[in-house]
Amino acid sequence: MYSDLDIEAAIRAGVITREAGQALRDFVARSRATPGADEEQFRLLTGFNDIFVTIAIVLVLLALGWLGSSVSVSAGGAAVALASWGLAEYFTRRRRMALPSIVLVAAFVASVAEAGVMGLVAWRDGGGSDSQNAALLGLCAVVTAAAGYAHWRRFAVPITVALATGAGLGAIVLLLLWQFPALLGHTVPLVLSAGLLVFGFAMWWDSRDRLRVTRRSDVAFWLHLLAAPLIVHPIFNLLGLLRGSAAPPQSALIAVELYGVLAVAALVVDRRALLVSALAYVLYAITALLRGAGSLSSALALAALCIGVGLLMLSALWQRSRAPLVRALPPWLQAGVPPVFGV
Repeated sequence: MYSDLDIEAAIRAGVITREAGQALRDFVARSRATPGADEEQFRLLTGFNDIFVTIAIVLVLLALGWLGSSVSVSAGGAAVALASWGLAEYFTRRRRMALPSIVLVAAFVASVAEAGVMGLVAWRDGGGSDSQNAALLGLCAVVTAAAGYAHWRRFAVPITVALATGAGLGAIVLLLLWQFPALLGHTVPLVLSAGLLVFGFAMWWDSRDRLRVTRRSDVAFWLHLLAAPLIVHPIFNLLGLLRGSAAPPQSALIAVELYGVLAVAALVVDRRALLVSALAYVLYAITALLRGAGSLSSALALAALCIGVGLLMLSALWQRSRAPLVRALPPWLQAGVPPVFGV
């Protein structure tokens, strides 16, 4: 299986001409314009060697982080960040291994953030006001987002855009809290707004690859995976479902209905990632409903059964369910979502 990254690398190396590469992309796009194109494929494994290499990478990075942390609080994160970048030069840029690349970029971004935060904690030592701490944490998030962007420019791993976007939005929220401390009591709408922005950004990437044959589709996949919890979590929080006490049946019912709305949106944009990312929340809501109806001992199992059956039916009838929804959209909206295949 060859990805758009492989084709682009072959063009840069002079193995094929740019015209031949584009012709190959066009051929793949035409061949995928079939019912099988709705599988929402993304590259995760190229073979068992990916798993083997990933295990080795995790062991190396954990050891470096442990040894580095014995020197100073931020040295562990710095060591992991440098090692992750160095390993990516071979396993991502040269070997183009999917799973190791995902692990390496996640480790890189997380270790940059950890190095900054741990260094800040050691420097402040519990001092400073909440506003000042928000400003400094916002600066750490800016550095993390910039590091993610630099990684994207060098290696172009699709998940990087979602990681950098998450760090950038975190920086914006923290800097807003620094400038306007009164917003501290309104973080829920801030997070919801961030989720909607990420969803819009994901749709922009999707609209540039409606047939999903390039890495733009993979970038959009990870952005949708990020957007769903950012949208669902604050809504469930407003409904009182995340406060540790028994959830009101009315709120749980509204939450299930909202998941239905999310399912419609997922069908329209042809992204199952939206449903998977919010799955834990609706599982909690249905469990709360069943407990409210008196089924305490088996509430979680019954909730899992209901959701599992529903998702299996939806998967089996995915394109049939999409067709009337997409065709009901105005033409300018239809032009921004994947076409309906095989119905």
